[in-house]
Amino acid sequence: MSQPSFVDALLPAGFGRNERLERISGMIDWARVGRLLQPVHPGETGRPPYEPLAMFRALLLAQWYGLSDPMLEESLNDRVSFRRFCGFALDAATPDETTLCRFRNALKQAGLGEALFAEILRQLDAAGFILKAGTLIDATLVRSAARTPPSGTTPRGEESRSPQDPDANWTRQGHRRQTFFGYKAHLGVDQGSGLIRRRKLTPAKTYESEVAEALMAGDERAVYADKAYEKRERREALKARGVKDRIQHRRHKHMKALSHWRQVRNKLIGRVRGAVERTFSVLKGRYGLTRFRYRGLEAATFQLDLAVIAFNLRTAAARVG
Repeated sequence: MSQPSFVDALLPAGFGRNERLERISGMIDWARVGRLLQPVHPGETGRPPYEPLAMFRALLLAQWYGLSDPMLEESLNDRVSFRRFCGFALDAATPDETTLCRFRNALKQAGLGEALFAEILRQLDAAGFILKAGTLIDATLVRSAARTPPSGTTPRGEESRSPQDPDANWTRQGHRRQTFFGYKAHLGVDQGSGLIRRRKLTPAKTYESEVAEALMAGDERAVYADKAYEKRERREALKARGVKDRIQHRRHKHMKALSHWRQVRNKLIGRVRGAVERTFSVLKGRYGLTRFRYRGLEAATFQLDLAVIAFNLRTAAARVG
């Protein structure tokens, strides 16, 4: 990161400060993150004009403040706190929208989303932010970047796919069973801290229960989930590991109704696991995860990773403040 310039030294003390960004800056060993980013080159040839770490931190700003590339370019030009967070001196040039877009694409193509997510989560865990009292698992639907293919365009019994996004597929949602085309984002959220410890993106038609094990961290003391995740083998496996089974019960075909104690148990579990719904609400409302901007499972996963990284950093910073 660049050293303060002469212009920076002339500013009054406290001018352009942003306490939240300063807390986030102090929580993370950014040098480790920077080493992961060194292979990323936004151009086809030549030396990149800006440090990859500064560019990555700029992308985080875009996530937190809901900025498009043109808006991020403008903000880096005139917001002191943004420049300081990225490491740009006040008299230094900042990247334009084209450079920001190229870096994002280069980062996506490098496939570093998983490594960046894991490194930042590791540091937050080492700092004591993750409580490990329990894991809340659930999933939400996110629309594909491609236009939804019209119904009736494929033979009956076959999945309707879009040639623009062949990884996405159909499912039904809600009480009215409305059709939905896109992906399903599965999360494992740390009880108490609200940090996202596991995430997985699948085509929309994937059943939640199929990826449940991938959402468990392995060191939690309990697992909370709704009835879609109920499975006898899963309950037995949790018991064998000494993990509290907090999966809601559902009525089976040979059962007229749930017993009273199971209904009460479901309500108690629902009060705890409801916190994961707030996580999805923030990801969709603040980080724009209602529709992906990229096509294809791999590219969409990168967008999810970037949003989750930003979410975890901001959530941890709120606990410090």
